[in-house]
Amino acid sequence: KGEDALVAGGVSQTPTYLSGRDEAEVKAIFRQQLDVFVKKNVDFLIAEYFEHIEEAAWAVETLKESGKPVAATMCIGPEGDLHGVPPGECAVQLVKAGASIVGVNCHFDPETCLRTVKLMKEGLEAAKLKAHLMSQPLAFHTPDCGKQGFIDLPEFPFALEPRIVTRWDVQKYAREAYNLGIRYIGGCCGFEPYHIRAIAEELAPERGFLPLASEKHGSWGSDLSMHTKPWVRARARKEYWENLMPASGRPYCPSMSKPDNWGVTKGAAELMQQKEATTEQQLKELFKKQKFKSNIVA
Repeated sequence: KGEDALVAGGVSQTPTYLSGRDEAEVKAIFRQQLDVFVKKNVDFLIAEYFEHIEEAAWAVETLKESGKPVAATMCIGPEGDLHGVPPGECAVQLVKAGASIVGVNCHFDPETCLRTVKLMKEGLEAAKLKAHLMSQPLAFHTPDCGKQGFIDLPEFPFALEPRIVTRWDVQKYAREAYNLGIRYIGGCCGFEPYHIRAIAEELAPERGFLPLASEKHGSWGSDLSMHTKPWVRARARKEYWENLMPASGRPYCPSMSKPDNWGVTKGAAELMQQKEATTEQQLKELFKKQKFKSNIVA
């Protein structure tokens, strides 16, 4: 309706790949989804949320059959994919498969994601390849995550709220992402509208305008200057919010958790997919394994 917006179609990692099926079978799944996107004539395509570069490259190769631009992101950290392929090499393989934009999404917080994209950028530069960079991190702090990211955290997925990043964290992320050379800057799980507004506000000088939502509040808390309490009015400045160290308000909770770290990836028995619902016996076996793993960590 007159807005300058693009529409994307996306594919992500498949149960077919995790179950150990071959390239032809995995690509057939991607092609089924691609057919819908082509019929709907989306503007570009995204292969996102991949833990294994092999499958991500297969996805990009399939999406490129459409002739449309393809972006590709992996849900990996600085350690690389789950088979140990470093981020720089992952980026190289994605570009060689046909991706015009590469980066990361999900599984890790903004700081970790930027470290990973930096490694991707360095890998591309070393290989003398060019691509646009992309970042869509979690809105949760994850300094305690292992290689598999936040899905290993005991709080995943229903108790992650204490880890939420502030709008000021996101403004810092947006600036650091831009300075790194990333131009597709967004967010994944946990991001709320005010987080996205923070990205747009931080990059307003580069974009040339503020988002419409900025009309609803003052920049960097400036509207607090009208507050009835003088100590709150004293917070109506960028310096205050930029340097604040927020407390959690949870005196009996640890600052970090112990990730489950089961080490399960493609081909493992627990990842083999089935059409039937998980049985009570299968659940009991998983509960038993979880208890065993917890005792080892403890």
